[in-house]
Amino acid sequence: MWYKNKRFLTIAGVAAAVLVVLVLWLLFFNKPKRPELVTQPAAIGNVEKTVLASGTLEPFEQVNVGAQVSGQVTKLNVELGDEVKAGDLIAEIDSQKQKNDLATSQAALNNQKAQRASAMASLAQAQSNFTRQQTLYQADAGSKADYESAVQQLKAAQASLDAANSQIQQATISVNTANVNLGYTRIVAPMNGTVIAIITKQGQTVNANQSAPTIVVLGQLNKMTVKAEISEADVIRIKSGMKVYFTTLGDPDKKYYATLRSVEPAPTDFTGETTTGNTSSAIYYYGLFDVDNPDGTLRPSMTAQVYIIQESANNVLTIPSAALGRKGKDGSYTVRIIGKDKTKPEPVKVKTGINDGTNVQILSGLTAGQQVVIAQASASGSSTSSGGNRNNRAGSSALGGSTRPPRGL
Repeated sequence: MWYKNKRFLTIAGVAAAVLVVLVLWLLFFNKPKRPELVTQPAAIGNVEKTVLASGTLEPFEQVNVGAQVSGQVTKLNVELGDEVKAGDLIAEIDSQKQKNDLATSQAALNNQKAQRASAMASLAQAQSNFTRQQTLYQADAGSKADYESAVQQLKAAQASLDAANSQIQQATISVNTANVNLGYTRIVAPMNGTVIAIITKQGQTVNANQSAPTIVVLGQLNKMTVKAEISEADVIRIKSGMKVYFTTLGDPDKKYYATLRSVEPAPTDFTGETTTGNTSSAIYYYGLFDVDNPDGTLRPSMTAQVYIIQESANNVLTIPSAALGRKGKDGSYTVRIIGKDKTKPEPVKVKTGINDGTNVQILSGLTAGQQVVIAQASASGSSTSSGGNRNNRAGSSALGGSTRPPRGL
């Protein structure tokens, strides 16, 4: 019996010891950990507030070289990518009809010249007869009727010569027109440029009766124009003279810089007709700027991701936008920094400048190197922004007003 009591006391003692250890652990060792703070130092950097747009590249000058006469393209002198100069022969159209028209007009002109020679001879004869009849009449040796008849014959001969001269002018115009039409069968380059498209092939027949058909398209590729689609939410803040840069899909790391030349006053799909009622389609306006392309890297119809710089500041004190707290009535923001004890964050008021949605310019309240709190890690391992969702939304609008990506990207 005593053996069983001793065993019971032993078990009870062990249980009591475990209970004491558990209580001590809960009291002294199971304290909640301090939340981990995500910080970043205030640093010198660059800030720029931009409007994002999608653009398309076009040649600075582009011409559709067409035909003004109908017929078969008998010869095409260029190939895609050829460099041509103004006046170079591009193509030839069958010119037999135009040659025949020229020959007919020339023959008609020659006929009118022959008729004028006959009229001049008749005029000379009438002039001679008039002089003789006038002399006789003045000497009372001729009749008045013969004199008056000579006057009428002279006037008729002069009128016939005037008519012949007018007909010659008309025939000359016809010859000139036929020459011009014959010249239209030779298609020449109107400017220096590169053949960027061949629309009509050799042997093809073109019809210029309704509209001038295009033979080739020429473009000057040493300078390109970017047409950027700017949303209606952003266009009110955009004006000519702003600095812009863009990247291409093929080389997103290279930036091309330029200056905004103009913003078109009407939307990209404007037709001139008045529309009524609500529309669900987005409204865009073209912003135009030019960029040099000496090496030909940029090509027509490339897509450009365009950044229009509204404001910028270089070599200024910056912190992440996520570190901003609430905005005060005086326009300042509250920022939490790591204080002297390096554990508890301290609130500091700062005045800000340009905010690009990622970084914000600090005008006063901080110095370079101070650690600002941008997020706080929770017990589950997730983190929350120091400024909260409100600042995240503000950062999106700082990128240009619209959080939807531009059309075409």
